[in-house]
Amino acid sequence: MSDLDVEKIKAEKLRKMQEKMRQNEVKKLEIEVNDENFQKEVIEKSSSVPVAVDFWATWCAPCLTLGPTLEKLAKAFDGKFVLAKANVDKSRTASAKYAVSCIPVVKMFKDGKVVDEFVGALPEAVVEQWLRKNI
Repeated sequence: MSDLDVEKIKAEKLRKMQEKMRQNEVKKLEIEVNDENFQKEVIEKSSSVPVAVDFWATWCAPCLTLGPTLEKLAKAFDGKFVLAKANVDKSRTASAKYAVSCIPVVKMFKDGKVVDEFVGALPEAVVEQWLRKNI
C-alpha cells in the first residue's frame, strides 16, 4: 500500500466523521419530546435557548403539513431555537398542562414559560415571521 493510498483512506475516514458530526448537529436542532423528557428538553433547555414545541399527531393532516415547514426553518435558523416535536398521543400530561385543545399548535418557551403560540398550519412566511418575533 502506497503513501497515496493511505492518504486517500485517511481523507475518506475524515470525510465520514465530519458528515456524522454534521448529522448530529442537525439533530440537536430538532428533538422528540414526551411526558418523560418534557421538563428537561423543553422547560430546562428554554433557559438557554428558545424552544418551539410543535404539538402534533400522526393522524392530523394539518400537522403533517406544518411539520416539514418547522423543520426547514429550524435548519435555516441554525440553532437560534430548538424545535421540539411533542406527539400529543405520547405527551398527554404536557398537552393537558399547556391547554392543548386543538392541533397543530406551536408554543414558544423561554425561561420555562410559554411566551407566544399559534394554531394551525400557517404558511412558511408567517411561521418565519412568528419565529423572528419570538427568538
